[in-house]
Amino acid sequence: MSDLPKCAQKAPYVQDAAAGRYAFCTCGLSDKQPFCNGAHRGSGFAPKIVELAEPTKVAWCGCKKSGNGPFCDGSHTKL
Repeated sequence: MSDLPKCAQKAPYVQDAAAGRYAFCTCGLSDKQPFCNGAHRGSGFAPKIVELAEPTKVAWCGCKKSGNGPFCDGSHTKL
């Protein structure tokens, strides 16, 4: 597997998210995007655990290149 994550999509996953704990996919291989399904096993990737204290609209990074962790920063526009 590459040291770089796979781009899952060139746009964010925008969702109304409930308060709670989320496991964000960092490898780009999950079929449950933007969340981890364990597809990273055997690689150097691990999910990023995100705690949301209250319900909020979230723009999860789809390209896996964001400099803002699991949240979109517009990096997909440069791909």
